[in-house]
Amino acid sequence: MNEEQLKEKVISVLRNVYDPEIPVNIYDLGLIYKLEIRPGPELYVLMTLTAPFCPLAGMIYNNVENALKKGLPEMKKITIEVTFDPPWTPDKIKPEGREKFKQIYGYDIVKQWEEAQKEQTG
Repeated sequence: MNEEQLKEKVISVLRNVYDPEIPVNIYDLGLIYKLEIRPGPELYVLMTLTAPFCPLAGMIYNNVENALKKGLPEMKKITIEVTFDPPWTPDKIKPEGREKFKQIYGYDIVKQWEEAQKEQTG
């Protein structure tokens, strides 16, 4: 399996992990900032959460770690780093996540967020 195929497999695994408060997977929600396949093979994931003081942070981290370990047994080492720089905002949602959010909640969170930003700055 080449690096690109492995990266697609990582994304597929991450698409099965959900934020417990928002029924959109963490990849399409835009919580994954970086994926690196390193020699070994090793996996490095840089991710965030929707809020810095998320009470479910530990659970989300454990879910990501468990899913990656189970779904990618070929990885010798998996490192997950959580960052809040930059902080997550709705504009980070991928098109698939945006559509899913619209189907579930009946509105476009990105459009609503962008309009709120314009009001605050304008």
